[in-house]
Amino acid sequence: MDNLSSATEFCLLGFPGSQELCHVFVFFFFTIFFCFYSMTLLGNMIIIMIVCVGKRLQSPMYFFLAHLSLLEILVTTIVPMMLWGLLLSGTQTIFLTECVVQLFLYLSLGTTEFAMLGAMAVDRYVAVCNPLRYSVIMNSRTSIWGVTVSWVFGFLSEIWPVYATFQFTFYKSNLLDHFYWDQGQLLKLSCDDTFLTEFILFLMAVFQNNIGSLIPTIVSYTYIISTILRSPSASGWKKAFSTCASHFTFVIIGYGRCFFLYVKPKQTQAAEYNRVASLLVSVVTPFLNPFIFTLRNDKVKDALRDGVKHCCLFFKN
Repeated sequence: MDNLSSATEFCLLGFPGSQELCHVFVFFFFTIFFCFYSMTLLGNMIIIMIVCVGKRLQSPMYFFLAHLSLLEILVTTIVPMMLWGLLLSGTQTIFLTECVVQLFLYLSLGTTEFAMLGAMAVDRYVAVCNPLRYSVIMNSRTSIWGVTVSWVFGFLSEIWPVYATFQFTFYKSNLLDHFYWDQGQLLKLSCDDTFLTEFILFLMAVFQNNIGSLIPTIVSYTYIISTILRSPSASGWKKAFSTCASHFTFVIIGYGRCFFLYVKPKQTQAAEYNRVASLLVSVVTPFLNPFIFTLRNDKVKDALRDGVKHCCLFFKN
């Protein structure tokens, strides 16, 4: 590609080694990732539907869960591009404007997801530590406010990082060694000195995006654990643990994958590392969300049974 075109478009290399692999192995990996992606979409769509129509699930916790499932669906929209790059040889061209919009949406949705986890942590704190006042504190107005703040925070906080990324010139090359528009690989293509920008992005990832949404979670679970330890009965421990287990598990997985992939001083790491890490973040971990919030939640399982019964009666009649 000549230098002039590098300023207006990028070519995604996808998985360069897939051409040398046997077609059977490529199809095998494609099938596995496609099944993971399909199950992710199906599971999260089912959660959204049962929360919207299920009478058992009309509470703030499940209102947040429905938005979290919607975010999981939107964040995994990079998977079809990955599957396309795995199945077909050659590069995929993406124009600069498309790259800006898609990178902004991807980062914003991810940040919104962590803000939503913080709001859910506050909800769990109120449920465990102030159960008698739960319906008063976590009313519909509070829930809507928490969801709105999460969405606004997620989108506003990523305006500068994306703007700063595309202020550099990309005349060195327009070959993006990834299966999607990875920010680190974009910076790697720049001819300019990106050290200061990378350092600022690192600080923002730590303080604004992670610690900013992690603080409510840490504070909430500090009070929750303190309340559980003061409970004299084993049944109280079990009830409190079941109330928070699903959310806490998702917090561990969510923040673990974020620190593993994004919170690093040097954004322009090896492409192989970024590809493997991105593959785990975008395919494997979103697949776990529906199972985390359904397998240990009796209300969700009851709502699923009711939904299956209604569907059977509908088709039977």
